[in-house]
Amino acid sequence: MPRPIEGSAMNPYAQKKSFAIDDPRTTLCHREIIQQNPFLKSIYESWYSGFKSYLSTVPDGAVVEIGAGGGFSKEVIPEVVTSDIQELPGVDLQCGADKIPVAAESLSALFMVNVLHHIPNVEDFFHEAMRVLRPGGIVYMIEPARTLMSSVIYRFLHHEPYLPKAESWTIAGEGPLSGANIALPWIVFRRDYARFQSLFPALSLEAFEYHTPFRYLLSGGVSRPSFIPFSWYPAVCALESLNKPFMRLNAMFNTIIVRKDCQ
Repeated sequence: MPRPIEGSAMNPYAQKKSFAIDDPRTTLCHREIIQQNPFLKSIYESWYSGFKSYLSTVPDGAVVEIGAGGGFSKEVIPEVVTSDIQELPGVDLQCGADKIPVAAESLSALFMVNVLHHIPNVEDFFHEAMRVLRPGGIVYMIEPARTLMSSVIYRFLHHEPYLPKAESWTIAGEGPLSGANIALPWIVFRRDYARFQSLFPALSLEAFEYHTPFRYLLSGGVSRPSFIPFSWYPAVCALESLNKPFMRLNAMFNTIIVRKDCQ
C-alpha cells in the first residue's frame, strides 16, 4: 500500500511534483486536485452522470470502472466496483485491464476515463472485455479526441506522447501513467476501425461523440488551478452547447461506447 500523502494541507499541484509520474502518490494527488477544484470536479461529475444514465440500456450485472484510482465515481454511481492497476486506498480491486478477476459474462458494463490510451495492449483488453461482458453489455470510454485544436494542444502542450502515425496498438513502457499514446483511441476507432471489426466482430461501435472543447482547458486539469472562477462554469457549458457544430474541429474529448452483441 502506498504511503499516505504527507502534509495534506500542502498544495497538491506542488506536492505531486516531488513524486515520479508512476508513483501511486501521484494518482492520489490527482484525486485530491479533482476534489479541491470545483470546476474540474463538475466536469468529472458530468462524465460520471452520463455513464450512469447509459446504464439503463444494459443488462443486469455488476459494473466495473478500470483505472479508477484518481477519481470519485462512487459518489455518483455507488454500485460501481472500482479497480486500478496500482494498490490504492478506496479502490475495490487491484488488477490490470487485461486480467479482471471476475467470472465470464458477469458484468453489464466497463467504464474508463482517460484509461484506454494508457493500456499497453489494447487487443488484450478487448479480448478480456469480450470474456467478462454479458451479451448486450458495454465498454464506455471517455478519451482524448483528435481534432484540429486538440492535436496542437496534445502535441505541443501535453506531457504524454501523441503519436497518430503509430502503426501499433501497443504502448512502449510499463508505467501506468507514463506509458501512453494520446492518439490511440482515434487510431483504434477511426483510422483502424476495420481492423477492430475484424478482430472483434461481436463488439459494435455504438457512439463516438466529440465534446468538452473548453471546460477542461479552463479548469487547469490536474496540472494547475482553474483559469477562471467556478461561477463561470454554467456560462462555459452554455458556450459549449452553442459550439456543437464545431465539435469535430475543437473538441478535446470523445465518449466512445462499444456494445457486445446479444446472442
